Amino acid sequence: MSQFESSDRIYLSPPHMSGNEMKYVTEAFQTNWIAPLGPNVDAFEKEIAEKVGVNDAVAVSSGTAAIHLALSLLGVGKGDKVFCSTLTFVASANPILYQGAEPVFIDSEPDTWNMSPKALQRALQESFAKGNLPKAVIVVNLYGQSAKMDEIVSLCNMYRVPVIEDAAESLGSSYKGIPSGTFGIMGIYSFNGNKIITTSGGGMLVTNNKELAVKARFLAAQARDNAIHYQHSQMGYNYRLSNILAGIGRSQLEVLDKRVLERREVFKRYVKGLHNIDGISFMPELTNSISNRWLTAVLVSEEAGVTSSQVITALAQENIEARPVWKPLHLQPLFKNCKYFRHSETIDVATEFFQRGICLPSGSNLTIEDQDRVINCIKQITNKSLVMGG
Repeated sequence: MSQFESSDRIYLSPPHMSGNEMKYVTEAFQTNWIAPLGPNVDAFEKEIAEKVGVNDAVAVSSGTAAIHLALSLLGVGKGDKVFCSTLTFVASANPILYQGAEPVFIDSEPDTWNMSPKALQRALQESFAKGNLPKAVIVVNLYGQSAKMDEIVSLCNMYRVPVIEDAAESLGSSYKGIPSGTFGIMGIYSFNGNKIITTSGGGMLVTNNKELAVKARFLAAQARDNAIHYQHSQMGYNYRLSNILAGIGRSQLEVLDKRVLERREVFKRYVKGLHNIDGISFMPELTNSISNRWLTAVLVSEEAGVTSSQVITALAQENIEARPVWKPLHLQPLFKNCKYFRHSETIDVATEFFQRGICLPSGSNLTIEDQDRVINCIKQITNKSLVMGG
């Protein structure tokens, strides 16, 4: 019998409430602002914009909706190409398909696990030579770590290609002192239940371009024309955030800095507990950047004597949820015919990380005792492999 068989389940990244959410939710009910508009929505947008230092923010139903709006606002359509990080969740690229455009996937690089500037440069050079530059580049900040935004933005500016920064996982992170999500023409955040702060379900589009923000609100509210009757001159979407959920978001935003510190402490405890194990290495933090460490991610190499899948299985047997890192999008059946640019001719970083990478339980409400369970389980399976000559 497992020593942890009767223990409570340890989740990967559960919601962590501030305790102040009901204040805003109750206010919404008392004032009857239940619709997808209202004081909480307006305030949440303003508070996010002020927090990350942008001119405007638009609250929507999901991070995916925010990406879709961004592509719509840039006029992406049938026949267009959009470059996208490959090591990410499918939601980063699905909106490209919504618009009838074609994704082109860009490999990661080892320093950040994010979009490789080398691969991006080759992709842009090839597209320019063919007279078919992408309509946009979607760069993802994986697990809270910012990509090399200086290099990426500089390359895109050279070819006059707009950048959409998918900061769904990196709210509260920064790059060279600048908040994550604010480097492109538009940035997006997610408030899904597993994110560093949550509204249950929701997202935000941020931008310094007020005109784009106005258009985003228009499209997100079914593109209703300014008329007393219901009139529509273009296609819109039902993407606005509920005033109730925005109230939850306001309370969560109040503790964002605290949540970042808590997740970074979780990461530090993993490093302290596992750094002596050969074959276990951690996702790095780029110099002059601060990762919110939304998830602690590790790579398992041969020296550990076990595979990443064996570690995940061992944790599951102890009622602990761990996951492989995202399966690269260029390996997904949905995108099997899409072009892919590797980090180099001989190195496919994203594929290697998928084969070796694990995301460990990283919730800001993870207790030290529960984290010790995770650490001890990993120590146990790696020690077994050494004893058995693995």
